[in-house]
Amino acid sequence: MDTANSKPPSRVRLGVAVVVLLAAVVGIVGPRRVLRQVKHMVHPAAHASTTTSTVNAPRPPSNEPETAGGWTKYAGNPVLGGSLGTCFDICVLKEGKSYKMWFSWRPKKSIALTESTDGIHWGEPVIVLGPNPGNDWETDLNRPFVIHNRSGYRMWYTGQTNTQSRIGYATSKDGKVWERPVKEPVLVPDTAWEKAAVMCPHVIEDAATHQLKLWYSGGDQFEPDALGYATSSDGIKWTKESLNPVFTPGAPGGWDGHRVTAAFVIKDHAYYDIMYIGFKDDHFAQIGIARSHDGIHNWERNPANPVIRPGNAENAWDYDAVYKPSLVLDGDRWLLWYNGRHGGVEQIGMAVHQGKEIW
Repeated sequence: MDTANSKPPSRVRLGVAVVVLLAAVVGIVGPRRVLRQVKHMVHPAAHASTTTSTVNAPRPPSNEPETAGGWTKYAGNPVLGGSLGTCFDICVLKEGKSYKMWFSWRPKKSIALTESTDGIHWGEPVIVLGPNPGNDWETDLNRPFVIHNRSGYRMWYTGQTNTQSRIGYATSKDGKVWERPVKEPVLVPDTAWEKAAVMCPHVIEDAATHQLKLWYSGGDQFEPDALGYATSSDGIKWTKESLNPVFTPGAPGGWDGHRVTAAFVIKDHAYYDIMYIGFKDDHFAQIGIARSHDGIHNWERNPANPVIRPGNAENAWDYDAVYKPSLVLDGDRWLLWYNGRHGGVEQIGMAVHQGKEIW
C-alpha cells in the first residue's frame, strides 16, 4: 500500500485486499505469495524484477537543472520506446560508423538488438536471446552487457525467475545469433549481502593479461543494494572479491544513500571511473559518477553528483527516475544512453558530454 498517498484507496486496491484475505483464509496460497502477485498486477514496476514491486511514491518536486558535470540531455528524447513498450537497461557498442544496442524488452521478457547510424534513430528490434525453457533460472532475460574482441561477441546478462536473479553467459559470431556455452548461470547469489539477486554485469578485459574483471550488483530482487567485483580467465568461472561489496550506498538521506547499482565502468588512465544508479529511496533514482584507482578500494564520488537527473516537467518521459547508463566514446565526446521512467513505463534517452574527461 502506498502510505504516502492520502487519497482514498481505489477499487482496484480494495479488490486486491479482498483477494489476499480470501486466498489466505481458504489456504489456496500463502498470503505473501498472493501479495507479490497482486502488487505486480496493480503496478508492474518497469525497472523492478519480474514480480516484486510496490506502488510508486510521488517523486519530490525539483527546480534544479536536469544535468550537471557537463552533461546535456538530447532535446528529442526518448530515442527508443513508444509502441515497443517498456525498454530498459541497455548496452551500446559503436562499430565503424554504426551503433548496436542490446536492450531489455520487458513485454517479450527477452534481450533484443537494434541498430542505428547516429545513435538517435533506431531500426526495428530483433529478439536475439529469449527465455530458456530448458532450465529453471532464466524465465525472463534482461540487463545485457556485450564486449566484442578477437574471439567474437560475448554477453553476460541477467536471468530471472519470480524469486531470484543470476548472471548468465552467451557467445556470438555476429552479435545476432547467440549460443549458451554453459547451461548453468556463471554467477549466483551465495553470500549474505547478495541476498536473492546478482545482476547488471559489466565486464572489462585487461589488455595486457586478458584477465576479465566483472562489476555486478547484488541484493534485493526488486532492486540491488550494492556493487560487487569478481575476476575470471574465461568468463565462466569467477572468483569473487573477498571484500565485497566494494561500492556501497552514500550518506543516509543523500541522493544515493539507499541503494547503488548498475555500474558502467571506464578505465581512464590512473582511475576506474563508474557511472551508476543511486537510489534515494526505493523508487527515486538518479545517475552519478565515482572513481577508484583499482576499481575496488577508496572510491571518490564526484562533487557534481547526480549528473543525470529526472525531468522536471510533470509530463516528462523521465519524470520519475533515471536508470542504467551505457556510454560510448565518440571522437572527442561521450554519448550516454539511459532509461527514464514515467509511471510504469520506461524508455531510452540519450545525453552528451563534450570532451573525453567525464570527471
